[in-house]
Amino acid sequence: MIKLGIIGTNWITHQFVSAALATEQYTLTAVYSRRLPTAEAFASEYTGDIACVTELADLFVASDVVYIASPNSLHFSQAKAAILAGKHVIVEKPAFSNPKEMAEIITLSQEKEVFFFEAARNIHEQSFGIIKEALPEADHIIGANFSYMKYSSRYDQVLAGEEPNIFSPRFSGGSLSDLGVYPIYAALGWFGKPKSVHHFARKIATGVDGIGTVILRYEQFDVTIQHGKIGNSSLPSEIYFDNGTLYLNGINAIENAELEIRGKETVSLAVSAKDNPMIEEAADFAEVMQQPETPENKQRYQEWVTLAKDVNDVLYEMRKQAGIRFAADEE
Repeated sequence: MIKLGIIGTNWITHQFVSAALATEQYTLTAVYSRRLPTAEAFASEYTGDIACVTELADLFVASDVVYIASPNSLHFSQAKAAILAGKHVIVEKPAFSNPKEMAEIITLSQEKEVFFFEAARNIHEQSFGIIKEALPEADHIIGANFSYMKYSSRYDQVLAGEEPNIFSPRFSGGSLSDLGVYPIYAALGWFGKPKSVHHFARKIATGVDGIGTVILRYEQFDVTIQHGKIGNSSLPSEIYFDNGTLYLNGINAIENAELEIRGKETVSLAVSAKDNPMIEEAADFAEVMQQPETPENKQRYQEWVTLAKDVNDVLYEMRKQAGIRFAADEE
């Protein structure tokens, strides 16, 4: 069993812990919080001998792998500390604020012979692979439109003159970081890194993006992405071929996909979403940690790291174009 320690005690951490336990490959052994009662309250929802700690060093002693779901700007320092302690890290997306941080963590994890995983769950879902297998060669793709917009209740705080973490440049927040990363991961996971990136964002009062439109330009087609946290959208996502269209109900968790070939019957692909969408990534990470020497796992892991780096590069370029700077960029 893999001993799991966690940093961050919000809802997404509960979701990941539940997913990890469901795989029967992990046991929760440690919970870190700056406030001991917070760690204890989190741990009380699970069984077993769980250490509740307020020092990272104590967390590392009790863990094989550390799942990090703190505010985005803290990911780098916490992941670095865990890796230096010889621990694997699973870092919630977006893993790091900029390419400098990403490069340092990749290099350090290689030196310490531990794994760094970015918890980009959508690329680990079986549905994602089914879509990838259904795609034709690139010269038959003529475009795509992806949409992920969901109103955040935290925006009410912004309107009231406050600066919640998710909308703060001090904590590497904004729509692109929180939601836009999903369709970016999907595009790069299916089509590769684009030739060029164009981002048209609207800033909110805190200085980060609240909504934006992205164009990823490939050799033979473009992918248009709409992301936002200050409004809602129910638009589907679509991929266009020279002889038809693939319709997806969404891009962050695919529950329905229909392939329409011109002049032929529309076919529903055998996709579905699990009740807990993080189970598949937790299982993938466990397999690589437990069987690191198999050629298949070596290849999968390298593909994940390369994709994480490429996504980070694209996100950073988009932020630069929008004139959005994080506090982490100054360090």
